[in-house]
Amino acid sequence: MRCPHCHKNGSRVVDSRPSEDGTFIRRRRECIHCGFRFTTFERYEETPLLVIKKDGTRQEFSRQKILNGIVRSAEKRPVSMERLTKVTDKIEKEVRSLGENEVSSQVIGKFVMQELKDVDEIAYIRFASVYRQFKDVDAFMNELESMMKNNKK
Repeated sequence: MRCPHCHKNGSRVVDSRPSEDGTFIRRRRECIHCGFRFTTFERYEETPLLVIKKDGTRQEFSRQKILNGIVRSAEKRPVSMERLTKVTDKIEKEVRSLGENEVSSQVIGKFVMQELKDVDEIAYIRFASVYRQFKDVDAFMNELESMMKNNKK
């Protein structure tokens, strides 16, 4: 490991700690040449995952895009950023657990909607209105009625 201070190779690990969720390890290192201490993070490398869009194009899976969409749908709602991040983590875990190299955007959208339904109903409706591209008020009302029936059960 190259020292960020003197730029020479060679360091020793002083301390290692796993993250709370176990997805990475934080290591404190010390340069054997100048004694400078610095922190590195070690995480496993995930296989690339492609998302197949509605128009058939493919793009690399982006956790940040999911988080941005969820944050936008929960804007001005009493939902913490920590909760939204946990929801995003769960969605990414579900998508990766499918074991596929390519996943359709519809599958990802369904996972998002399942999670948002439990987090905040308004955020769910906001996301659904964009995801399902409601064409008119009737489609929107049908979704609301479906939610209301499920809440009564």
